[in-house]
Amino acid sequence: MITMKRACTAAAAAFALACPTPAHAADAAPQAVPQVLPMGVAISALSLAAEDRTGYRRTSFRHWNAGDQPADGCNTRQEVLLAEAVDYPTIGPGCTLSGGSWESYYDAVSVTDASRLDIDHMVPLAEAWDSGASTWTAARREAYANDQGQPASLVAVTARTNRAKADRDPSEWLPPSADALCRYGAEWTATKLRWGLAVDEPERDRLLDIAAGCGDTDVEFTPAP
Repeated sequence: MITMKRACTAAAAAFALACPTPAHAADAAPQAVPQVLPMGVAISALSLAAEDRTGYRRTSFRHWNAGDQPADGCNTRQEVLLAEAVDYPTIGPGCTLSGGSWESYYDAVSVTDASRLDIDHMVPLAEAWDSGASTWTAARREAYANDQGQPASLVAVTARTNRAKADRDPSEWLPPSADALCRYGAEWTATKLRWGLAVDEPERDRLLDIAAGCGDTDVEFTPAP
C-alpha cells in the first residue's frame, strides 16, 4: 500500500467533504473516488502507446507555483518539503526553511539540509508529455507539475538521485535502494493512472517484472480533477 505522507491534510479535506455546510452542500462538485488495485492489475489497466516527444519544452509545465495554500507564502516545492518533513523545519521570511530532516526513500538517505533535496515529479515532465500531456491545456499541465492532490505525484529526494533519474522511465532507471523498488513501481503506476497517461511496451514490461516480486503490493490512486 502506498504510504499517505500527507495524512493530516487528506483527513481534513475528507472531513470537510463529508460534512459540507448547508449553504454549500448543493453546490459541491462530485469528488473522484479513490481506487485501490493489486499492482499487477493496475499496471495492466494502463493504456499502451508509443511515446512521442515532438514539441516538448520544460517551460510547457509551469512550476513551482504558489502551491495549494497561496496565503502561506510558500511555493509548491516548499509546501512538499514541509509536508514530507520527518522533523519539522523552522520557517523564516519568504518561506525559507532551516533545520528539519527528511528521508529520501530512493536511496535511503537522511537529509538535514533542504537545499540538498529536489522535488521529483514521480513521472517526469518529459515522460508525461510523451505519454499524453502534449494534448493538454497549459492549465492542466501546470496542475500536473504542481500536483499535491496525491502524495505519490511529488516526492522529496536527494538531488543526486533525482538528477540521475532525469526524464527516464522504469525501463531505463530505478532507485538505487532495493527497498524502494516496490513502492517506486506502485507510485509510478499510481501517477500514470491518476492522470490518464499511457505506457510504452518496455516501460510496462519492466513494471510487470517489478510487480512479480512485490507480493500483495497495492496501487492507490485518485483520478485527477
